[in-house]
Amino acid sequence: MSDDAFIRRDGEDYAQALSRLLPTGAAWSRDPASTLMQLVRGQAEIWGAVVDPRAADLLEIETDPRFTLELLGDWERAYGLPDPCVPVVQTLPERRQRLAQKIAMQGGQSRAFFIGVAAALGYAITIREYVPFQFGLSSFGGSHGKLNPPGFRYCWTVAVTGQRLTRFQFGASSFGRDPLLAIRKAEDLECILSRIKPAHTLLRFDYSPPAASVRQQRFSFGASTFGGDPFLRLTTS
Repeated sequence: MSDDAFIRRDGEDYAQALSRLLPTGAAWSRDPASTLMQLVRGQAEIWGAVVDPRAADLLEIETDPRFTLELLGDWERAYGLPDPCVPVVQTLPERRQRLAQKIAMQGGQSRAFFIGVAAALGYAITIREYVPFQFGLSSFGGSHGKLNPPGFRYCWTVAVTGQRLTRFQFGASSFGRDPLLAIRKAEDLECILSRIKPAHTLLRFDYSPPAASVRQQRFSFGASTFGGDPFLRLTTS
């Protein structure tokens, strides 16, 4: 038993506590065989067998959002759940996980924070920010060479590199309508990020597949052949 566990007490413990509350005198015998003490022990058994275990379960289980069951709805109301951005019906473990995440979330405006929020929802994303073109600082043809207007510093793009997969579940999916592996759209991700993004920024989402990277393969004497390979060949990887 951990140090912070609720101390469970039985009927005899409650009988001793109740007997101490009785008046003193000849009419209030503390003899265990007396009718009075038998009545006290009978009443105390209700507390030891019913009330105390019930209170212990509530204190040990329902006060922890990771394991709550009976008070899950109360926990969710206190933290504004279920989230209106998640319209799909969540399972019990998903509801507990979302509750624990909502309690532990501290907020932030860094890339790592938003990437972590997406990962908690089951998405892998990359974030692209923009820099407005500045004469004397930007270079034509470079990474910041596009003629971006000044307002572009408030824009950022979330590229969803892979959609979240929802596996077929008996009882939740149906044969003939749902595939064995259904793909959910990122509507929940768009809703949540649009709500927690900095208010002055403009957010857009990109679902296009990542472009193939281009690498340069230079002519190598002994490995390349004249007439078959150019001096500088561009290949995609």
